[in-house]
Amino acid sequence: MGIVRTVLKKGERPTEGQLAELKRAAALPQEYDEDCPPLTDEELKRFYRVKDMRKAEAESNRKRTVSIRLKPQTIERAKSMGKGYTSIISQIVESAFADPKKLELLIK
Repeated sequence: MGIVRTVLKKGERPTEGQLAELKRAAALPQEYDEDCPPLTDEELKRFYRVKDMRKAEAESNRKRTVSIRLKPQTIERAKSMGKGYTSIISQIVESAFADPKKLELLIK
């Protein structure tokens, strides 16, 4: 049996023929050779779901909503820069924390 590749679009369901082909393929014996030996239990333990990894990575990088008190002039100046002013404020805060010298000057 050769390799058969079928791409289903989002929301599309497989045909009866495709489902039958999958059932036939699942019933075939697995054939291993020197290029593709069976995996050991130790190798199988190293597998993980990429979806879970991506989800954890996305959650760790996701911005969170916080409340801070700013002077009215600061808010107006930021808003005068146009749409996305909260991102500008975020970048200013991030750059201050990224540079210990800047942070030291702000704390004193």
